[in-house]
Amino acid sequence: MEEKKILVTCSSMPPFEEYTDEIKELWETVWLTNSGAKHRELERKLCDYTGVRYVSLFVNGHQALENIIAAYKLKGEVITTPFTFVSTTHAIARNGLKPVFCDINRENYTIDVSKIEALITKETSAIVPVHVYGNLCDDEKIEEIAAKHGLKVIYDAAHAFGVFRGGRSVLNWGDASMCSFHATKAFHSIEGGAAFMHSAEIKEALEAMKNFGMTSQETTDYIAGNAKMNEFQAAMGLCSLRHFKDEVSKRKKNAERYYANLSGIEGIKLSVPLSDVESNYAYMPVLFDGYSMTRDEIAGKLAEHNIYARKYFFPPTNEFSCYRDIASKQEGTPVAKHISENILTLPLYASLAADDIDRICAIITNR
Repeated sequence: MEEKKILVTCSSMPPFEEYTDEIKELWETVWLTNSGAKHRELERKLCDYTGVRYVSLFVNGHQALENIIAAYKLKGEVITTPFTFVSTTHAIARNGLKPVFCDINRENYTIDVSKIEALITKETSAIVPVHVYGNLCDDEKIEEIAAKHGLKVIYDAAHAFGVFRGGRSVLNWGDASMCSFHATKAFHSIEGGAAFMHSAEIKEALEAMKNFGMTSQETTDYIAGNAKMNEFQAAMGLCSLRHFKDEVSKRKKNAERYYANLSGIEGIKLSVPLSDVESNYAYMPVLFDGYSMTRDEIAGKLAEHNIYARKYFFPPTNEFSCYRDIASKQEGTPVAKHISENILTLPLYASLAADDIDRICAIITNR
């Protein structure tokens, strides 16, 4: 008998009746997109939840990041990390900017702040750090560097919705942050994303830029596309937000079961949240470095049991063919390469059974 399939993630859904109640009025208003009531309500509630003054919803996280970068009218070079989903690098390059790849640190896989300043030139206009797996960047050092050199800081916080440090949402950091609300995330709106910022001017620009650059029915001030979140997505976001605390609680319980099973084993490194960080437990990254089996061997062994972990992120974005020419003219990123070749993201979601976690860990540890 074939063992049941376990994927790396599984979307959490609200009760069916809750979602249908949420969208019922759409049949009455017939307002399905273009910043309708659901869209506006979700923006207000996200501002309340995060404490960030301005939020602009988008059809997905990539469009949010690409448009934030465009709204700040950046030029030249942008320093970022290659240890990320390729969307981060694409958002920079598609704005006509040159990504400059900075290596990551070995502790939590975020940008190595000790290497940023050496990469700054007269062409540098911004830093785009990434909160990887919800592991947080060294914001204090990044802000210090940015202030010293007059740079913008735009966080790729695709993994960091619901992450707080010292009781404050990390989406307050920098000039702006992007979140992804993709179906695989701890908080989702089916597809979707958002820009979080402090500037009313940038908020106003983004509202136009996600609607073909139009500032009125007869005025278009930006060359832009269509990146609006529709009402059905916003309605799912409203439902997801109601259940988010419970979602995180279930994920935390499952993450802690992994920690109990895999901690203290030579060659296995876990990403455990720091004491002052309230995590969203979005991912379960495990580094196999000096373990009895390689990352690829473990992934293959799990797949034999119908369990599908993910090599996330592999390869680093500076090794993709579309960025090789840029990367070849820059310093290497050996830590990012090493982590990329040895890290595996294990299944983690609210509905994952404790017995399945134990089985996954038993396969990894040969117990």
